Amino acid sequence: MKKLVKLVKVNNLQYNANRDPEVYRRSVNEHFRIQALIDGSGAAKCKLVDTAGKVLNEQSVNAPGTYTHEIAFATPGVRVVTLVVEGGGEKFSQDLRLDVMEHAWIG
Repeated sequence: MKKLVKLVKVNNLQYNANRDPEVYRRSVNEHFRIQALIDGSGAAKCKLVDTAGKVLNEQSVNAPGTYTHEIAFATPGVRVVTLVVEGGGEKFSQDLRLDVMEHAWIG
């Protein structure tokens, strides 16, 4: 059986919750690029949801295909967003930690 989502990437790197979060960090107003490689056939409904349940982005993607969304935050801090993909009778969900720094590292 094929998986609905083959791969999730943040900032063009495969997302791994155990990886040092430094590789995913961005400064205020810099975009995070979130991608999901979708397998199967037909249409898949993709959405990005924050911890309050607010939908940040929603798209329909023809499978096989790629969901891509760029998002930036105006204030520093740690954000957790959930990527939800539904299609072909399957549902995939993954939390993504997005660290926003006040300014870029100096030095």
